[in-house]
Amino acid sequence: MSEAIRLNRRGVLKGAATLTGGALLGAAPVLPSAALAAPRVYTRAEWKARAPRRAATVLNRAPDHIVVHHTASANTTNYSRQAAFSLSRAIQKYHMDTNGWDDTGQQLTISRGGYLMEGRNRSLAAIQAGNHVVGAHTLNHNDHTIGIENEGTYMTVQPTAALWTRLVETCAWLCDVYDLDPFDAIVGHRDYNATACPGDVLYAMLPRLRNEVAGVLSAERRRQPPMAFRRSGLPGPRFRFDHGPALGPEDPNRG
Repeated sequence: MSEAIRLNRRGVLKGAATLTGGALLGAAPVLPSAALAAPRVYTRAEWKARAPRRAATVLNRAPDHIVVHHTASANTTNYSRQAAFSLSRAIQKYHMDTNGWDDTGQQLTISRGGYLMEGRNRSLAAIQAGNHVVGAHTLNHNDHTIGIENEGTYMTVQPTAALWTRLVETCAWLCDVYDLDPFDAIVGHRDYNATACPGDVLYAMLPRLRNEVAGVLSAERRRQPPMAFRRSGLPGPRFRFDHGPALGPEDPNRG
C-alpha cells in the first residue's frame, strides 16, 4: 500500500459518526461520502458485562482477517440502545453459561439498530493498540481472525440499513488500524467452517461490503461483482445464537 493512500486513510477516519434508524436496505449505497468516521464503540462497562472467568489472551500482532457472522437470533424491530445492550448480555450469558466459555466469544457485536459494542474482554484496548485478542467465534482460526457478530438471522432477508452502515464503518476502522486490504481480509464464517453463517443473503453481500469499505478507505477502486443469490446447502440456525463452529482443538484457549 502506498504511503499516500495510507495518509489519506488516516485523515478520512478522523472524527465521530452519528447513526440512527433501522430501515431495511434499499438498492442505493447506504454509506454517503460524508460519513467517513471511526465508529462509536460501546464498552463492556456501558452494556454492563459480567466479569470474565479469566482475562482474554492478547497477542502482540494484528489479525489478518475480519470474519462476518450473524447472531442467529430474531430479526427484532426494537432498534434501541437498551435492546442492543440486552443482546450483548444475552450473548455473554449463553457463551459462558451454556457453552462454558470464559467470556463472550466475538470481539465486536453490531445490533440491528446500528449500535457497535465491545464483546470479549480487552478487545477494544487491543484494537486501539494494533494487537489481537484471541476470541471464540471461528473454529481453529481464532488466533488470527477478529469476529463481528451482526444481530439477526440473514438466510432470506437483508440486514437493516443501520446495521449495514455500522458494519461498513467498523470494517473500515479495523482495516485502517490493522493495515488490511478489505478485498482480502473481509470473509464470512462459512469461508472457514461448515456453517451457513452469516446467512445466504448477508454472505452474498460481502463483495458489496468490501467495495464500500475500500471506498471509505480511499483505496484502489477495484470492484467485485455481486454474488448471485444462492443457498448455502447447509442448515440454518438450529437454536438462538447457533451460528456454527466457533471453538476447536487448534484454538489457543478454552473460549
